[in-house]
Amino acid sequence: MRLLEAPDTAPGKPELPEELAAVLGDIAGAAREGLLALSVAAGMAVMQAMFEQEITEAVGPKGRHDAARTAVRHGRERGSVTLGGRKVEVTRPRARTLEGAEVALAAYQAFAAEDQLTAVVMEKMLAGVATRRQARTLEPVGAAVASAAKSTSRSAVSRRFVRETEIALDELLAAPLAGLDVKVLMVDGVHMADHCMVVALGTGADGTKTPLGLWEGATENKAVVTALLADLVERGLSAEGGLLAVVDGGKALAAGLKAVFGNTVVIQRCQIHKRRNVIEHLPEAERAWVGRKLDAILADANPDRGEQAARDLAKALERKHPGAAASLREGLPELFTVARLGITGTLARTLISSNPIESMFSIARRVNRNVTRWRDGMMVMRQAAAGMKQAATQFRRVKGHKQMPALITALEETTRTEHADKPVKQLRAA
Repeated sequence: MRLLEAPDTAPGKPELPEELAAVLGDIAGAAREGLLALSVAAGMAVMQAMFEQEITEAVGPKGRHDAARTAVRHGRERGSVTLGGRKVEVTRPRARTLEGAEVALAAYQAFAAEDQLTAVVMEKMLAGVATRRQARTLEPVGAAVASAAKSTSRSAVSRRFVRETEIALDELLAAPLAGLDVKVLMVDGVHMADHCMVVALGTGADGTKTPLGLWEGATENKAVVTALLADLVERGLSAEGGLLAVVDGGKALAAGLKAVFGNTVVIQRCQIHKRRNVIEHLPEAERAWVGRKLDAILADANPDRGEQAARDLAKALERKHPGAAASLREGLPELFTVARLGITGTLARTLISSNPIESMFSIARRVNRNVTRWRDGMMVMRQAAAGMKQAATQFRRVKGHKQMPALITALEETTRTEHADKPVKQLRAA
């Protein structure tokens, strides 16, 4: 393919213009480094041609007098464009209007936009690529381009990631909730580094999941619980028509939900948290048989029978292990709320635990493994928010979402009351 060879200057052949010969020479050199480098070199040549075409359209052909022109050429200037996760230096032509204002090049602004560069950095960081390894994972673009590239250093990548995680946190904390039609609210405390955070995840009437919020603190902390619920209400979360709240074992959270939403909320305690809490109160020798009993109790399709069996187990444990008995009794009826609503099968298995929050948070934890020093709580929240934002792009509707209409009907029948929204109004007034 002769186009990829050095420009032909054999006798009898017309010589190419100097600029074109230089471009073809760059392309020929890139071809020897591989197809991607060749494509980059050709693309850079096309980009420069686009710059020249746009300037020509703005000021007219070079070297020709035009009394009607409104702008004139003004030399060239160094700049940079985004390419394969890096910034690459280019030169661009300039023009000014007769009044002296700079003529903007739409093509240059498009190629210089940093959105794509930021997206590449975020994607690699969330995939677990450390800042010091970012440059080594970039696409090959040819030695000449790579040697002049910028924004690939560890510090540059880190600054860009920090800025983007700040945006992710701000968006998460300020997102309006009024239009989501949330029917299931999951709240759980998760640990990252030495910090505990409360995470809220909502499920809409169609089964769509949406991250709702993130707060530093624990679900046992009354001040944290009040703040998070007030924030959700202020941003538009409504329990009108009924709301199922799936929560861990925090007493403050369950009490706060009732205080805020009154009879419009029904609470399902996470069965996995309850089982874990009870087992942790027991010596190693007792854990296996109690665990088997709990599994059978929680799997009982008859909620009344299951609750009575749990009370019998708590009574059997009371003398030798009063801590385990008290843990089992705390919030016991709320272990069977989903079953009492008549929800069974796949959707029931989804709603009896806060596992969807743990699944969402696993992405944030994958990023965390590369962090060697946590500076403060804000850094933890930024990292968590970025992971939640990334997880949301991968969300599917909850398993068993075809049963959501049955859940909505059950919630409406269970929570229908004349003054159900009074606590919410009181909160807003406060």
